[in-house]
Amino acid sequence: QVQLVESGGGLVQPGGSLRLSCAASGFTLDSYAIGWFRQAPGKEREGVSCVSSSDGSTYYADSVRGRFTISRDNAKNTVYLQMNSLKPEDTAVYYCAAQLRELCVLLPRAEYWGQGTQVTVSS
Repeated sequence: QVQLVESGGGLVQPGGSLRLSCAASGFTLDSYAIGWFRQAPGKEREGVSCVSSSDGSTYYADSVRGRFTISRDNAKNTVYLQMNSLKPEDTAVYYCAAQLRELCVLLPRAEYWGQGTQVTVSS
């Protein structure tokens, strides 16, 4: 059974950090570009960051560049999103997604999606 499972979300104060994990089962991640997306209430799903399968190149939305870092550990079949200097506007459900392509794109199109993990930034 093909699955992506996110973990690591929670409640954090502004300026704090969280690390999200995206673990794959039923398939290997190394052939897929992996993206992190988020969706806040009443808003469309947006791309946050992604990492390509071919050369490991990474991409970030302007709103998170310099604060978030994406990485992949193919040996563990897991992708991570390190989120630092969190802001209230980062509050959303975060999803990871697997794109069957070499170069990732920050568009919400993917072969597989996780169920999402809630991130809430509030004092």
